[in-house]
Amino acid sequence: MKLASSSAFTLVVLAFASGCASHTPPPAAAPAPPPPEEAAQSAGTSSGGVQSGISDRPTGEGASQRPAMNASAQQAYNAAMSAFKTGDLAGARTQFTRATQADSKAYQAYYSLGVVQERLNELSNALSSYRQATLIVPDYEPAIFAYAVLLARSGKADQAVEYLNGRATAMPKSAAVSAALGEVKSIQGDSAAAQRYAQEALKKNPDYAPAMLALARDHYRARRLDLALYTLRAILDGYGPENPPRDKNNAEARLLRGLILKEQGNRPAAIDEFQKALSLRPDLVEARVQLAAYMLESGNATDAAPLLEGAVRYDNDNVLAHLNLGDAYRLLGKTGDAKRELEWVQKADAQLAQVHYDLGLLYLFSDNVPGSTPAQATDTAISELEQYKKMRPRQAGSNDDTDELITRAKAKKAMLEAGAADTGSTSAPAAAAAPASSSAATAPAATPAKAAAGGASAAFPEETAGKKTPGKK
Repeated sequence: MKLASSSAFTLVVLAFASGCASHTPPPAAAPAPPPPEEAAQSAGTSSGGVQSGISDRPTGEGASQRPAMNASAQQAYNAAMSAFKTGDLAGARTQFTRATQADSKAYQAYYSLGVVQERLNELSNALSSYRQATLIVPDYEPAIFAYAVLLARSGKADQAVEYLNGRATAMPKSAAVSAALGEVKSIQGDSAAAQRYAQEALKKNPDYAPAMLALARDHYRARRLDLALYTLRAILDGYGPENPPRDKNNAEARLLRGLILKEQGNRPAAIDEFQKALSLRPDLVEARVQLAAYMLESGNATDAAPLLEGAVRYDNDNVLAHLNLGDAYRLLGKTGDAKRELEWVQKADAQLAQVHYDLGLLYLFSDNVPGSTPAQATDTAISELEQYKKMRPRQAGSNDDTDELITRAKAKKAMLEAGAADTGSTSAPAAAAAPASSSAATAPAATPAKAAAGGASAAFPEETAGKKTPGKK
C-alpha cells in the first residue's frame, strides 16, 4: 500500500472569544494535508510566508498506515484548498466532497470537509466527517481532536471526555489526545483537570505547542492573565538561549496575546499582535474583527472594510463582523450596502441594542437611503435611536450621545417640514451635514461611539463568534 508523506500538513483555523473569557472557543478545525508533493513546505507555510496548514504527523509512536490520495482526489483537494484560502467555503465544501467521492480512503479530505462544514454551522455533518476520517485512520489526531472539541462545544463535553479516554487507552503516547482532554476540560470549566492534561501532553512531547496553547487558553478563561502571558511568551519569544521559543510564528498564540493586551488597555501592542496573526493566518476571523474595530474607532473605514469583508466570507454568521461592516460602509458612503448589513444584523440578533444605534446614524447622516424619502429617513433615525435608548438606558458618567443625536434628528425633521411648507412640494433641503468621521471615539463592547459627529461606532466583540476554518489542531 502506498503511504502518504509523514510531513503532510493540515490547515488550521480558530477564533477566540474576546472580552468574555468564559466563552473563549477552542481551536477550530482545518482542512487536512495537501498532497505529498506540496507537503515539502515547512510548517505549512507558503512561499509568501502565509501559513496554510500545520504538520499532521503523529505525536505518539507506532502510527498506523496512512493511505495516499489518488490523483483525482488530490486534484479536487487542491481546488478545495484554493477555495478556502479565498474564503469560498461553499466551493471548498464542494471540492472536498468530490475528493472523498474520488477516493473513499481520503481520510484528510473527510477531515477537511468536516472543518468547512463546522465553519458553515453544519455541525452534525462535521461530526460525521471527522468520525469517518478516524474510521479510515484510527489514530489520525487532527480528526480526533476536532471531533472531541466540537462535541464539547455542542454541549456534549461528557461524551467528548468518554471518547477521548477511549482514544487515550488506544494511543497512550499521544500528546494530541492529552491536549484535547485538556481543552475539553477547560471548556467544561474544570481548570485543574485542564492544566493536568495539558502538562501530561508536554511530558510526552515537551515542544508540543498545541498543549502550551491549551494551557494559555485555560489561564485566559480562568482570568489568570499573567500566567497566560507567561505561557504565550514561552511559545512566541522563549526565555533566553536555553529556552528558545517553541513556535514563534504561531498565529493562534499571537491572536490570544492580542486579546489579552487589548483587555489590559495596551492598544499599540494589541494591534501589533493582531496584525502579525493575520500576516500568518488571513483566515483568523477574530483577529480581523478586532483589528477592524480599532480602525473604525479611529475613523479608518477604508482599511476596516476589507478586513470585515474577509471576516464575513470566513464566518457569515458573525454578527459583530456584519455590524461593524455596516458602519464601515456608512462611513464610506455606501449607504445601500450599509443598510443591507445592518438589517441582516437586526434579523440575526433582535436583542443587540447597538444595531439600532448604527441604523440611527445611517438614517440621520446618509443621503438617499434606499427606499426612504428624506422625511422618512429622519423619522426612522428617531425611531431607531429611541429604541436604542429603551434597550440601553443611559448610565451616569457614560459618553452616550443618543439624546444629542435624537435632538439633532428632530431639528432636521422640523427643517424638512418647514421647507416642504414653504415650497408647497415634497422637496427637502439638503441633509444635515455630518462632520468628518475622524472624531470617532472608543466604544467598549457594543456601546455607541461618540458619534454625534457622524463618526464610527465600532463595537468590539464581547464574545467571539467562534467560527472555524479548515484546520483543527
